[in-house]
Amino acid sequence: MKKFYYRAKDWSGKTVQGEIEAINRQNVLESVKGTGLVPLVIEEKKTSLLSEFMLKSFGKIGLKQISGFTRQLSTMMTAGLALTDALSLLREQMVNDRKMYEVVDTALNSVRGGLPLGTALEKFKQDFGDAYVASIKAGEEGGVLEEVLSKLAKNLEDQSEFQGKVKGAMVYPVIVVIGMLIVVFIMMVFVVPKLTSLYSDFGSKMPAITQALMDMSGFAVKFWFLFPAIPFGYFVIMRAGAQNPTFRLKKDGLLLRLPIVGELNTKTIIASTARTLSMMLSAGISLVDGLKIVADVSGNEQFKLAYLKIAERVEKGFPIADSFSEHEIFPLIVNQMVATGEATGKLDEVLLKVADYFATESEQSVKALTSAIEPLIMIVLGIGVAFLVVAVIMPIYNLTSQF
Repeated sequence: MKKFYYRAKDWSGKTVQGEIEAINRQNVLESVKGTGLVPLVIEEKKTSLLSEFMLKSFGKIGLKQISGFTRQLSTMMTAGLALTDALSLLREQMVNDRKMYEVVDTALNSVRGGLPLGTALEKFKQDFGDAYVASIKAGEEGGVLEEVLSKLAKNLEDQSEFQGKVKGAMVYPVIVVIGMLIVVFIMMVFVVPKLTSLYSDFGSKMPAITQALMDMSGFAVKFWFLFPAIPFGYFVIMRAGAQNPTFRLKKDGLLLRLPIVGELNTKTIIASTARTLSMMLSAGISLVDGLKIVADVSGNEQFKLAYLKIAERVEKGFPIADSFSEHEIFPLIVNQMVATGEATGKLDEVLLKVADYFATESEQSVKALTSAIEPLIMIVLGIGVAFLVVAVIMPIYNLTSQF
């Protein structure tokens, strides 16, 4: 398939332009005419291999971009604009965002060609996610696309806000820790060796603490290449292990068992999956299908396995509350709230309350974690500085005391 740029006019005389994928120019011509437009220009679009690589590697659509697109589309359609008109206006606004322009342009051309919006977005499922595409399809089938878009926008905005708070709270500790590691590396590789070479001229036996510092510095100078190799090796192992289901299951299980961080991770996942499942249920997607989609977007193999087993039991006719209670990975309050939602027939509303509850809990946990990390960092810094000072001064003190 090749990409073609076209410029055409509609029956009102307005100029329309866009991109379309096709085998040849004739197919493009037929496609454009089929949408009721009069083609003016059709050109094959040449794209370099480097630009394609950069787009695939670094052109992933972010959550804020999807959230903004959804909110704008929802607002336009609620105001009475037709889907094609709304997409056409959005495309004009995305001129400086190549990836989103491609998404909107593809969706517009597909809708003009008679395809549903959900089908058009399937090509970009990797960016939008299964839950988003499935909700759009359900909204179109039920004739409530505007309502679904509004709920999707609200869900994405809440998710983006929550992620922003978590990332914002962790910025300071991460920067300080990275700074500490860089300073330690510079001290051990460049500064300490000069001091130790000076001490070696004394010809006297070094204190134990100074000798320990000299040994650590010697190791750092000799094997300095291991420091950048460690994060690279970690990245390679994680990428290779991501292809192995057993590795992913054990790794994610370990993450959930880590003190403090594991509990925060659990709360974050439950908040995200409960909000997504609530949104899908309110869009008209069946509970079983919603559970299967949530399993794929949970981002954790332990939760994925739990949701798939729950979906299997619900499909067999078991109550959803009983299915949740069989998995210890879910806190007791989740089981109780799900049982209430099942009994009252308002599971989507209850799941939204569950999401809000755990989102609040996650924010509080992050604040507590950052509050604990800051004094801990100061303590570690103090111990490190004290160790360096004592190790550097002790030989000088011992030498002067001999006179």
